[in-house]
Amino acid sequence: MILSDAMILEEMEKGNIVVEPFFRENLGTNSYDVMLGKSLAVYSNDILDAKQHNTIHHFDIPEEGFILLPSKLYLGVTAEYTETHGFVPFLEGKSSVGRLGIDIHATAGKGDSGFCNYWTLEISVKQPVRVYAGMPIGQLIYFRIDGEIINPYNTKSSAKYNVRSEKPMESMMFKNFKKKN
Repeated sequence: MILSDAMILEEMEKGNIVVEPFFRENLGTNSYDVMLGKSLAVYSNDILDAKQHNTIHHFDIPEEGFILLPSKLYLGVTAEYTETHGFVPFLEGKSSVGRLGIDIHATAGKGDSGFCNYWTLEISVKQPVRVYAGMPIGQLIYFRIDGEIINPYNTKSSAKYNVRSEKPMESMMFKNFKKKN
């Protein structure tokens, strides 16, 4: 079941859902609109290796915006810090963003219960498009969980994205390979 606007507000009152900063006008019928943060990143190398730590270069989106190109993968970040306890948050692109040919996530649209951080966006575009810090970029949708949660994300020792960061985070896939050695 997807939470309604009234249920999102109720769960925020209880502390089960946190959105900072929160703006009432961003609350939809059954979602919360998130904005593009001021920081983007690109990988330092053209060829990425899943077994290696691929470094990224951060930069801020200038006031006049930044043109995204189809040949690049950009890592963006939401302007909002979020926490979700007892629910599963899904981040989806807004339809107006999709109609500009912007995809905000390659595969990582679902968060885990216990995720407490800014959302890193895996941004790709179909044609060049100028984006701006603070523009609407996606919407969070909250699903109710059936049953007890034994291992929330924020308490897992194996969680790779628990370090709070207002900047996009690179892939930590390489940590999966190190565990097996």
